[in-house]
Amino acid sequence: MSTLKIAIQKSGRLNEDSIQILKDAGISIDNGIDQLKAEASNFPLEVLYLRNSDIPQYLMDGVVDIAIVGDNLLVEKGRNIEVIQKLGFSKCKVSVAVPKSFEYKSVKDLDGMRIATSYPKTVLDFFTSKGVTVDIHQISGSVEIAPNIGLADAIVDIVSSGSTLFKNNLKEVEVIFKSEAVLAVSPKVSPESQKIIDTLKFRIESVLRARKSKYILMNVPNDKIEAIGEILPVLRSLTVLPLAQEGWSSVHSVIDKDTFWDVIDQLKEAGAEGILVCPIEKMVL
Repeated sequence: MSTLKIAIQKSGRLNEDSIQILKDAGISIDNGIDQLKAEASNFPLEVLYLRNSDIPQYLMDGVVDIAIVGDNLLVEKGRNIEVIQKLGFSKCKVSVAVPKSFEYKSVKDLDGMRIATSYPKTVLDFFTSKGVTVDIHQISGSVEIAPNIGLADAIVDIVSSGSTLFKNNLKEVEVIFKSEAVLAVSPKVSPESQKIIDTLKFRIESVLRARKSKYILMNVPNDKIEAIGEILPVLRSLTVLPLAQEGWSSVHSVIDKDTFWDVIDQLKEAGAEGILVCPIEKMVL
């Protein structure tokens, strides 16, 4: 069997979250400190730790088969690269920011101005679509300082919490698009590697479903089970087990973690008691 080559960022939060989702998918990676390449001990996978901005090119050239990368980089550099799964972490925005003193009303206010960015293609595409001409200054780091040192009138950069903008007296005025980590595939992947990718994707999907869900158990009077069933968003049907106390059953199901407090309030009103909510490690459908 061939070995699948996957690229992930070599350091930072995206690296940590990428390693974690692979571990949660049951893949053990034998890597030491400062290694740039490591192999999984229980899955046909080789991990390459790369500089984030280089990953799209490695995918396009077929040096790696698959990568966990921010889709902001694919928008900027990733021609013909297919995204097969959004991963739900490393979320951010690619935004336009100006000095707080700038009286901004619309994107037309930036016509003819200097924009500092690490994403020249994204900037050009965005402003061209708005009929605005800008002077792009491409820099590789510390973009947020550019207006303060007179290099630019505004910036386009990644925004997560907004704290970096605040510290540099900038304000966000336009969101170009929202980004997150994705699983991306090389256009040159072989049929044999594709089979391994399908297996890996299946595992990751199971992990992601589990992260979004909670397992719920409750005691319910038998005459209330139908009403409880109308509240719970079940996978197929409720699991109902009789209790030692006559007239009562234990009801089990899965609920969305983002809405479970609202659901629990409804369940209590419908007669459920002794409600337990548990995390789910994997959810295979």
